Amino acid sequence: MKMISKIANVALGLVFIGSAVSAQTLSDAKKAIDAEQYQKAKGMLKNLTVTQANNDENLFYLGWVYLIQDYPDSAKATFTKGISVNPKSALNYVGLGAVALSANDNAGATSNFTQATTVAAKKDDQPYLYIGKAYLLDAKDGKFPPAKANAAIDALTKAKTINPKDAEAQVILGNAYRSQLNSNSAYDAYQAALALDPKSPSANVATGVLWRYADNFDDSEKQFQAAIAIDPNYGPAYRELAETDLTEAQVNIKVASAKVKEGVANYQKYINLTDESVESLMRYADFLVNAGDYTTLQDVATKLTKSQNANARVYRYLAYAAYENKDYAAGLTAMNNWFAKATPSRILPRDYQYLGQLQLAAGKDTTEAIKNLTKAADLDSAKAQDIFTDLGKMMFAKSKYIEAGNAYDEVLKRVHGKPLLTEHFYAAYSYYFAFRAQKKTHNQDSTLIVRADTLLGDYLKNTQAPVIQALTTRAYITDFRDTSFTNLKGLSKPRYEQIITYVSAKPTPTASEKNALAAAYAYLGNYYEYHDKDDVKANENFTKARDANPDNAYAKFYFDQKNAPPTPTPAAKPKKTSK
Repeated sequence: MKMISKIANVALGLVFIGSAVSAQTLSDAKKAIDAEQYQKAKGMLKNLTVTQANNDENLFYLGWVYLIQDYPDSAKATFTKGISVNPKSALNYVGLGAVALSANDNAGATSNFTQATTVAAKKDDQPYLYIGKAYLLDAKDGKFPPAKANAAIDALTKAKTINPKDAEAQVILGNAYRSQLNSNSAYDAYQAALALDPKSPSANVATGVLWRYADNFDDSEKQFQAAIAIDPNYGPAYRELAETDLTEAQVNIKVASAKVKEGVANYQKYINLTDESVESLMRYADFLVNAGDYTTLQDVATKLTKSQNANARVYRYLAYAAYENKDYAAGLTAMNNWFAKATPSRILPRDYQYLGQLQLAAGKDTTEAIKNLTKAADLDSAKAQDIFTDLGKMMFAKSKYIEAGNAYDEVLKRVHGKPLLTEHFYAAYSYYFAFRAQKKTHNQDSTLIVRADTLLGDYLKNTQAPVIQALTTRAYITDFRDTSFTNLKGLSKPRYEQIITYVSAKPTPTASEKNALAAAYAYLGNYYEYHDKDDVKANENFTKARDANPDNAYAKFYFDQKNAPPTPTPAAKPKKTSK
């Protein structure tokens, strides 16, 4: 009997036609699943559920493929059918438990897993094996909660006890240990698997991943090549090679460009060996997100949206790529589609982050955007610094200075154990600009300038290499309290003297530093002229201001006045520049 599996409208305009199937067995389908040839496995299993309608195992593995491919509704229906075929089908109860886990229904998962182990034969390790797999399959955004990893380890240990010769149980047990960074136990499990089955490509690949975790890229690649030598069509080996290339690129800038390119090529080999299906391309999209190749990602995601078989998750990829490629309108539309189609349990913190960034970039509701960015940071505290730093930059660029200052302030409140000098400076700078902007409305909030001054004080106290803007801004802040030329109190004098000390120590001051030096000497010139009535020192400091910057307005005015012939009406003093 021959069955041809055809997938129409696959992304990138490809159409896959499965190889001829003749008397295929469940073992063949399981081998295809292990090789991540899911479309091929699905075709086999659909055929087997017709030719062997009363075999509940065929239905379980078909449901398992649906679950791997993130189609929980199809998986649930298939597992339920498996139980209708055999009410004591332990594996299908495991399947229902796995579906419950994917929906965050822990009680439902536990109930189904208990039912599975109750009806399972005493010497059948497979229900325990797949319970372990189910917990590992439930990782959210690549993270394995310790409680679920421990539950997986418990189940897999029972599977190993029931059948000590099951190499697959050892591999999956090793994966569970690896997820918790227990490298020694993981290595022991993988070695036990290889001792039981030296020709196991999955055990070699798993060992290679472990070496990658230790940044031992040479030994990692050797393990993947060993798997390829055993089975040249074993796709996961190429995928892990690609992931290793990407990891090496991230830790070694010298080889980064070449390794990213090599990684993309290896991932393309993986796709070619795994049916070039929509699902494989979805995993390729995951890789492209991590590789930062948003141009290719947008192309892949756009074409995937045209496939009837595409998972709604494609809109996430399209939104990410569109944002990074500055196609904000398209990105916002895609992200809104994703939020509309996805269940709440599938929404990631990063989704809220991109939604907020897209709303800001597209000029939409700022309040709603900040709300989404804050939610992203609340859900994933590790991203708080990046989220609020980016928000601060965007708000400052939009001249929303109070919002910018508040964003940088959020970093200071949420992130601990770091000096955060840059964030101190930009928070202060933002509040200073906010206060200065309010001058036009004659309704200035003095707390903004007080906050800015405090933040700059903290910055200057803790930095060994201050930026000139920090020194000048702090002097300008004091100027707001000392604005009369004819009645200078000298409040800013120590701060301008600090600028002179700082810039004078520079072997080659920058243009901005020279301008700051000129402003500082000009201030002292005014101070000595109007406060101390010391014409000699006034002339000396205005001369230094002119030397530092011939275009300094105060110095020019001083010397124009000094050299001008007497007139009955004094010239007007230049207005104090806005700072």
